[in-house]
Amino acid sequence: MDNNASKNFIERIIDEDLENGTYTKVVTRFPPEPNGYLHIGHAKSILLNYGLAQKYNGDFHFRFDDTNPVKEDMEFVDSIRADVEWLGAKFVGGVLYASNYFDEMYEKAVLLIKKGKAYVDDLTAEEIRNYRGTLKEPGKNSPYRDRSVEENLDLFERMKNGEFEDGSHVLRAKIDMASPNINMRDPVLYRVAHMTHHNTGDKWCIYPMYDFAHPIEDAIEGITHSICTLEFEDHRPLYNWVVTEAEYDNPPKQIEFAKFYLTNVITGKRYIKKLVEDGIVDGWDDPRLVTIAALRRRGFTPESIKMLMELTGVTKANASVEYPMLEYCIREDLKPKAPRLMAILDPIKLVIDNYPEGQVEYVEATNNVENPELGTRMIPFSKELWIEREDFMENPPKKYFRFFVGNEVRLMNAYFVTCTSYEKDENGRVTVIHGTYDPETKSGSGFNARKVKGTIHWVPVNQCHKATVRLYENLVDEEKGVYNEDGSINLNPNSLTVIEDAYVEETFSSYKPGDAFQFVRKGYFNLDPKDSTAEHMVFNRIVSMRSSFKLPKK
Repeated sequence: MDNNASKNFIERIIDEDLENGTYTKVVTRFPPEPNGYLHIGHAKSILLNYGLAQKYNGDFHFRFDDTNPVKEDMEFVDSIRADVEWLGAKFVGGVLYASNYFDEMYEKAVLLIKKGKAYVDDLTAEEIRNYRGTLKEPGKNSPYRDRSVEENLDLFERMKNGEFEDGSHVLRAKIDMASPNINMRDPVLYRVAHMTHHNTGDKWCIYPMYDFAHPIEDAIEGITHSICTLEFEDHRPLYNWVVTEAEYDNPPKQIEFAKFYLTNVITGKRYIKKLVEDGIVDGWDDPRLVTIAALRRRGFTPESIKMLMELTGVTKANASVEYPMLEYCIREDLKPKAPRLMAILDPIKLVIDNYPEGQVEYVEATNNVENPELGTRMIPFSKELWIEREDFMENPPKKYFRFFVGNEVRLMNAYFVTCTSYEKDENGRVTVIHGTYDPETKSGSGFNARKVKGTIHWVPVNQCHKATVRLYENLVDEEKGVYNEDGSINLNPNSLTVIEDAYVEETFSSYKPGDAFQFVRKGYFNLDPKDSTAEHMVFNRIVSMRSSFKLPKK
């Protein structure tokens, strides 16, 4: 097998760069702007960059691209760091900040002015846009483009010293107003902004633009491969211009790859912000969202996210991934390692009339049939049990093998029980089921005199915990698509169902918030790390038991 054929296009570029000596050590980075919570698309970038550093025994940097104090907040800084660490990315040199390089960025701007490669412009933002031209028409030069080096140096220093109001002056690169690439038509490098910065305070009242700051940050840190998504492909000539004109030796190489798109989800920060502000979701980490914080809270694991990214690969072509593929990955990850416990979500009482009053015995249950290393547990069994309401029918159809009068079923890990009668309330709703058990049929006893076709799970009435269970569906109405014509979101009115009177095994009290489980026959759940307490457990459904999704054949 050709080893090179199994590599993605980025790895082949890196191989060539190492082979020809362009770089001797691979250094990658993840450089988020702290202006919102990260989503699953960012996980692709984190894992890609970290994975490449690992594969080539290089270094991975985690740096905040904090050059715009208008939108940045320490809440986002803290949440992003938690996301990166949760995904398992190990970064060298601690957390880095672009704002720590502001002095060098200013010096490089002065260097560009001295070289005649930058000038201070007095045009307004609107005038600059009008002068820029269109995709079909070239731009035209600013009347301030030919200022002398001395005048530009003086004006730029006065910008730094706070003499000018916001929006009155900018520093622009002097490149080519007729360039077919609009990004090269004298882009703005610095703007005046009298804002307090979360890291540098009030030291600066001018701030660099992203397209100027980012390549300098990479160059300062010795990044070799600056990996970004496809929308930055047209910015690559400007990236190269900056590191070249700023006179960095052995500058980084920008490489673009396709963004990760998941179908029928909301990732836009302004949309999520509105959902939060309108109280439609419970914060940026609401389990119906696909921010990394929300996925973590819902119970998705780093391993499941990594599996998804490996399955989808790295390409240059944009494509969408079906949401069921993410569900497939979490099922595959939890199947061998999640304890399989019993919980009743829609309870109805079963009374075993011939079971001794007051007697409690313990039956043994396997924690995970696929993983014997998880061991077994002992569950109390008694006269009164909770079972699922759907496991009893007054008038069952054919091939219904659970409780109905005269039918015998196995209580999981316990005994055979025959349904004998039931009680109703004044509204005709069944409230209690009665049955008798056969003491010879205890699970594990070797009894095989007869077989039953139905097995149901249960929880003892007097030795269990009452809990809240949240059943999540997609936040978006999948049949209508994510957005309406007016830009609003097609919300699914049934995206959250809250069950306040569920009952779970006593065993659950030995676990901690964040732990994941399989509820027998119901799906995978976790203890909500935000709302669950020792006094009252709150469970989030991560994913249902089964899906029709199958991996495409290779």
